[in-house]
Amino acid sequence: MLGRADVRVLAAPCVGRCDQAPAVQVGQWPLGHATTDAVAALGAQAPENFEEKWHLPHDCIDVVATDSVDLEAYTSTGGYALAQQVASGQRDPDSVIQALEHAGLRGLGGAGFPAGRKWRIVRGQPAPRLMAVNIDEGEPGTFKDRWYLERDPHRFLEGLLVAAQVVGCSAVYIYLRDEYHHARRLLTQALADLRANPPCELPTIELRRGAGAYICGEESAMIESIEGKRGEPRLRPPYIAEVGLFGRPTLEHNFETLYWVRDIVQQGGDWFASHGRHGRKGLRSFSVSGRVKQPGVKLAPAGITLRELIDEFCGGMADGHTLYAYLPGGASGGILPARLADVPLDFDTLQPHGSFIGSAAVVVLSQSDRARDAALNAMQFFAHESCGQCTPCRVGTAKAAALMQAPVWDADTLTDLATVMVDASICGLGQAAPNPMQSVLTYFPHEVSA
Repeated sequence: MLGRADVRVLAAPCVGRCDQAPAVQVGQWPLGHATTDAVAALGAQAPENFEEKWHLPHDCIDVVATDSVDLEAYTSTGGYALAQQVASGQRDPDSVIQALEHAGLRGLGGAGFPAGRKWRIVRGQPAPRLMAVNIDEGEPGTFKDRWYLERDPHRFLEGLLVAAQVVGCSAVYIYLRDEYHHARRLLTQALADLRANPPCELPTIELRRGAGAYICGEESAMIESIEGKRGEPRLRPPYIAEVGLFGRPTLEHNFETLYWVRDIVQQGGDWFASHGRHGRKGLRSFSVSGRVKQPGVKLAPAGITLRELIDEFCGGMADGHTLYAYLPGGASGGILPARLADVPLDFDTLQPHGSFIGSAAVVVLSQSDRARDAALNAMQFFAHESCGQCTPCRVGTAKAAALMQAPVWDADTLTDLATVMVDASICGLGQAAPNPMQSVLTYFPHEVSA
């Protein structure tokens, strides 16, 4: 197909470039909007040195960020001043937590647990306390963490230091998705620069490679993986805030949650909370892909509607396409019809419609797509990524995926399956897997009925 005997094309896990599909990796260098001619041309010239770059065909996009903020540039704009203030006692730890609470900052990896409350809970546990940072980002359609990391890694690292100091964590484990090769190299260099010129006393910081499993994005499965075990969710209680990594109280956070700490504390919680629409507060980073003119990471007010997001931040729908449906929260967040495009996108606003925002991965579908195909694709993904620990998820996802391939869906059986999976699965994978399927039965029955 490529016209070269010495070029092999292999299927690969998602590389987190949903906004630039079709994306490929030549060696460890990601390329967006790739064509067969471009891949063939690049295959022979991939440099030995990862940092060395090559000439790119005009129809291929280099999707690696080239404008990353290094340590010198970051500190020149006041970077690490907050970490120094907390370490020296100039900034009271309680005031930091209060700023997060006033801002209404919630976990931005999907669960949405209030950040300030989490810090207080873990801080109240006996030492030693540990910290685990989730940059596994395996939710289909999500790429915001990688996008921010490749551009401003030290803003994240300062948030990490502040959290570790306030909560009293002696060691931090960063769990980075293994498919993010460039991000790992960049973060490794940022950590080396930080250690060479520390703004304050640093905790032990270890960068761990992800195990290549979607389930390891679940906090307890991630902890199991960091400990060197198979990534399987733990039964709770106890919660990881009490008994977490290596049996110690653990503060677990998503990358983006920590990314906002510096701005919120320095500018005040009211600054962050002042953003928002339709009665909501804060900012949200939406990973937008699909049938829009300008996909990508969009920083927008919390509570913005899909219609507003498309029109104001994405340049409108792609030419020749009209809005048909959308996934507001990645593969597990359900599928909503175009008539619900004016529902505010935020925590707690989508649940009445059988959906949720999750990690704010928005996939836009048009009249050229079918919701049932998107739901089947999601269920097949969940079946592949199920860790297999519990029967409702292991068997339920596989059985549902098989039933969903029929021209006419057996709605009664699928509904029974969904009930068992939601009620009896150990973790959020099995509990949320039926959402796209149930959305189709609710909002798109014409696609699956006789």
